[in-house]
Parts: sequence; C-alpha cells; structure tokens
Amino acid sequence: MVDLMGKSKYCFMMSAFILIACAVGLIVNGVVLDIQFQGGTIMQIEMPDEDFDTELAADIVKSAIGKTATVNRSSTFNAEDEDDRIYLMVLNIASDETLTDDERMAVMDALRKEFNIAENANTYVNSVEPFISEQFRMNAVKAIAISSVLIVLYVWLRFKSMHGLSAGVFAVLALLHDVVAMFTVYVIFRIPLNESFVAAMLTIIGYSINDTIVIYDRIRENMKLMPKATYRELVNKSVLQSLTRSINTSITTLIAVLTLLVFSVIYNIQSIREFTMPLVVGIISGVYSTLFIASPLYMMWQERKFRKNAAKRAAG
Repeated sequence: MVDLMGKSKYCFMMSAFILIACAVGLIVNGVVLDIQFQGGTIMQIEMPDEDFDTELAADIVKSAIGKTATVNRSSTFNAEDEDDRIYLMVLNIASDETLTDDERMAVMDALRKEFNIAENANTYVNSVEPFISEQFRMNAVKAIAISSVLIVLYVWLRFKSMHGLSAGVFAVLALLHDVVAMFTVYVIFRIPLNESFVAAMLTIIGYSINDTIVIYDRIRENMKLMPKATYRELVNKSVLQSLTRSINTSITTLIAVLTLLVFSVIYNIQSIREFTMPLVVGIISGVYSTLFIASPLYMMWQERKFRKNAAKRAAG
C-alpha cells in the first residue's frame, strides 16, 4: 500500500510555498480593491475597436481629474447583430467620493481628444458610495465566518465517533488554505477584489468541504472495519480509497470551468474571466487540501492525543 501520509511533509512544504508566494505578492503588488470594496465609480465607454492603450487612458484620467483609474478592455455581443461585438473601455476609479457630473464630462472630453470615441458612443456609469462598499466588505467577512462556524458544528455533530470537533477544525483549516490559494492568484495577477471573489470563494468552500466529508465518511467506516488499525493506517487507506473518486470529480468540474475561462479569454469578457481563473485554482487546491492537508492534520492530531493518553496511563 502506498504510504501517502508518510509524504505529508512535502505537502506541507507546498502549502508553505503558497503562503510565501502570497506574502511576496502582497509586498510587491499589494491588494487591488474594486469599487464594490472601496467605493468609487465605474465607467464603461463604447470604443470603435479593441486596440487602445490602457496605460495612456489611465494617464489621461489622472491628468483630467487627478484621480487614479484602473483601465481594462472588455467586450459584449451586439443585441442588434449577433455577429457583431461591442468593444468597451472599462474605467475603475476608486475614491472616497463618487465622480461628479463635471468630473465624468471632463474624463469623456479628455479621452475623446486622444481616442476616436464617437459623440453618440454608449456609456454606462455605476457608482458605489464608500459606506456601501464598507458594508459589502463586512458582509463578505461575516459570510465566511458564519459558514466556517456552521461547517465545524456540522462535522462535529456528524462525526462524533471520530472526534468530530478536531475533524471540523481541520476541515476549516483546509478551506482557509483554499481561500489563501485563490487570494494569491488575485494578488499576483492584480485582479481587483470584488463580488466575483466572494462568489468564487464561497463556491470553493462548498466544493472543497464536500470532498472532505467523503473522506471523513470513509475514515469512520474503516474504523468499524479495521478496529485494530492505527490512525495512520486508517487515514492512509481512506485517502487511497477516495483518491480516484476525488480526482475524477474534479476533472469533470474543471472541464466545465476551463471551457468558461477559454470562452471569456477569446471574447474578452472580463467578468467571467475574473471569476473562472481563480475558480480553477480553487478547485485544484480543494482536492489537494482535502487529501493532503485536512486528512494528515487530523491523523497527526489523533496520534498526538493517543501518545499523550498512553503516557498518562503508563505514568499512572
């Protein structure tokens, strides 16, 4: 039998590498917040084509109103002609106050001088007040905290026979590992944190805990079938029995998500790309953390408790 648990230290080294990459990304790039998390204004301006300089556009906005803008390209389908696409310049202007009408007009006038923007070009403006973005951030944190507590309680109650509290805690630690892996992608690629991040994060939390529950179920069953086995033997066999199922399930999910990602890259649909790229990382990390983070940590904790109790009995 392959001793996967004996190689757990290499898995922990991989997790440490992810943490280091996240820390380096934070130091070098910092965290980019979208207006949903920071407050400000989003302007989407119809462009004649997709060939425009985003850095130049950001400099023009800075000169016009003195505020920093993150500029991206995007596109959408033309409702009147399905073979036609509408190209957009997306300005994310995060600030303590939303743009005034005069500031928006100043931005449009400055951009028209440099880019061939039609006078009747369609524009879309969305503003978020800072106090609303603060509420959004707090609600996102609450959602993560509440889901984590409920997961611990659920696992604790369902797996009492295998010390459910510790199993629940390590399951949540594995979920936090997945969140950090996804957050690292956002930091390294400077993807703005927005509602897509919250949606992707909660999706991965639900997906990953499902895999963990399957392995915990297998451990509980093997406890009855192998009453004399050590915790290492129980966990190792349970992981091996669940390995093929976890990988196959993840591959089928990845096929669907990768299809969306490729579609969004080909047609330059920013919102889908920002959601699916971290989701791909989260799915891979979810399988990895279930098999090689939650399970080994649970095994090591139970082995430690067993040695501690054995030492007490020997001393008594």
